[in-house]
Amino acid sequence: MVSNNEEWTYTMRRKMQEIVPGVYLGPYSSAMRTMFQVLKEHGITHIICVREKIEAHFIRPNFPNDFRYLVLDIADNLTQSIIPYIIMAKDFIEESLLSGGKTLVHGNAGISRSAALVLGYIMQKYGLSLRRAFQVVQQKRFCINPNEGFMAQLSEFEPIYKAQLINQHGQTSAEICHRNKRPLDCVDDR
Repeated sequence: MVSNNEEWTYTMRRKMQEIVPGVYLGPYSSAMRTMFQVLKEHGITHIICVREKIEAHFIRPNFPNDFRYLVLDIADNLTQSIIPYIIMAKDFIEESLLSGGKTLVHGNAGISRSAALVLGYIMQKYGLSLRRAFQVVQQKRFCINPNEGFMAQLSEFEPIYKAQLINQHGQTSAEICHRNKRPLDCVDDR
């Protein structure tokens, strides 16, 4: 189900969706030159462009003078390590939010690599399980489908970042979620 009881349609795959306040997920088509005004209307200030090196000639920053970019060369395959990129994406998104900005995370289709980054961000930010983070993201962008390698890494990363959060803040997942004061359903992180 999509926010505001809007029914998910196939054409929505070509648009970006706001997953949590200030964080959007979408395909490259949502960051193309023809979408400049839409990006500005949504308040986007930062863009994470996810691509493979071989895609660099057609998936690229289109507005380097208007938005701050983080370009990540990530292959969409089962052996690609995603965790270091999740940490970079989290830092970039946090920088954006702290400055009052909003971030669009896009890959080619907004389904696997970019979705994995947003899942990792939400898991860490709100102290959620992979299962719960997946539900949150899929409620807004139904078509997400990170590859099995990314999902396995996210699952293995879960106890590590949760232990780090508890060590840093001495708080449980529910307390971390409520501390962030974001309108996110935090009642069940299992």
